[in-house]
Amino acid sequence: MFAHFVRGAALATTLCTAAAATEITTISGPVTVEGTPETIVTFDVGALDTLTALGVDVAGLPAPNRVPALEGLYDGSRTTVGSLFEPDFEQVFALKPDLIITGTRTRDQIEPLSKIAPTVDFSPFSEDIETVVKTQTLELGALFGKEDKANALVDQLHSSLEELRGLTKDAGKGLVVMTNGPKISVFGPGSRFGWVHDTLGVEPLLEDVEAQTHGEAVSFEFLHDVNPDWLIVFDRTRAVNADGPKAEETLDNELVAETTAMQKGQVIYVHPADFYIATTGVRSLQDTVDQFIEAFKDTK
Repeated sequence: MFAHFVRGAALATTLCTAAAATEITTISGPVTVEGTPETIVTFDVGALDTLTALGVDVAGLPAPNRVPALEGLYDGSRTTVGSLFEPDFEQVFALKPDLIITGTRTRDQIEPLSKIAPTVDFSPFSEDIETVVKTQTLELGALFGKEDKANALVDQLHSSLEELRGLTKDAGKGLVVMTNGPKISVFGPGSRFGWVHDTLGVEPLLEDVEAQTHGEAVSFEFLHDVNPDWLIVFDRTRAVNADGPKAEETLDNELVAETTAMQKGQVIYVHPADFYIATTGVRSLQDTVDQFIEAFKDTK
């Protein structure tokens, strides 16, 4: 864990633009970035999503691309610097970055990466996704001189969340379901997708779901018996481009068809990569909120 950057012998460059320091909020405490970074490497897709929304380009990004909205960044003009989990240290070093951004999936690599360049951990510092996204967007805006754009994005998100919470209030109880090929699991409050309830305002159907990484495994009979008003469906197979049946195929059976959610057409098949991989990106969260607004508007 770290509170400030470690500058190792391999550090080839410093933050080269003279500017005021910016404090970045991280899970390990505040980190100060001096100046304005010019060459950026990121392993966090949420940060990549927000930087792109702000109009800040990056030199190095993780591969493969899983987020359709970011597909244009993978045009060969930028360097792929490893995966979401494993950095390609040679490629990172060759870029001589001024700043490296890591995330939840790369946290174990912070120490070696910080010997190449100043490194900031963009793992969520709070379970409140709204606070995380707003804070990271505003702080990146300040770091790169994009304050006006950051404020506009945050204001739009806030307005949309207020609208959505008005729609979800008293609209019935929802259950987050992940399909992984033919398998299904559910998530509740306190889980990695607890923000669907806490931030988006969807009333939880169940309070005692085991908060495991990939949810609590359940059967189709379980979905039938608990009978959600709303099904929020996340297709992990599509999110990671794996082989297997799509969520719509997995849930196409008589037991699930008899639930209130299916009977009323109150099923949201979330955009999987935004929901799962670029979760904390400001554009990504806005996309998810907009999708929920459209679904809940249809029932009013």
